[in-house]
Amino acid sequence: MRFEDFAHARLPALLRCAALLCGEREAARDLVQDVLTKSLVRWRRIGALDEPYAYVRAMLTNEFLSQRRRRRVVTVPLTFDALDGPAAPVQGDYATESAAREAMWQRLATLPPQQRATVVLRYYEGLTDAEIAEVLGCRPTTVRSNAARALAALRIELTDSSLATEGQHQ
Repeated sequence: MRFEDFAHARLPALLRCAALLCGEREAARDLVQDVLTKSLVRWRRIGALDEPYAYVRAMLTNEFLSQRRRRRVVTVPLTFDALDGPAAPVQGDYATESAAREAMWQRLATLPPQQRATVVLRYYEGLTDAEIAEVLGCRPTTVRSNAARALAALRIELTDSSLATEGQHQ
């Protein structure tokens, strides 16, 4: 598979995954652009793999986590015809499709980066604990621990917000 074919086929999925990780559309675009640039340089090796998407997705997740460790640099949003023009991949804006999704995203964004990455890789990408551990460079028990902590935090948030909503209606 040529890099161009891969990028064209997987760009929407990479952008959605990055948007879930970053929480911002422009930051997600920057992240995907950085990862695709790095993968282009190594495409001979990556393209020869059985699952190049899995490898690039791992690169995306690792880049997100390493950027979170670095000092934040203000970026200027760039518009490219391939991302915004008529040839851009069509994708629904998950944040505006429903109020429930928006509220869940806000809750997801409050999680620490490792927990957020674990939740995104498990529930959005559908990876197993072993696959997530491989992507994050940790043990499957750490993945389960991160997932349990993240879900507990989300449950607390959901309970607190539903109690607050009940209190407003009474």
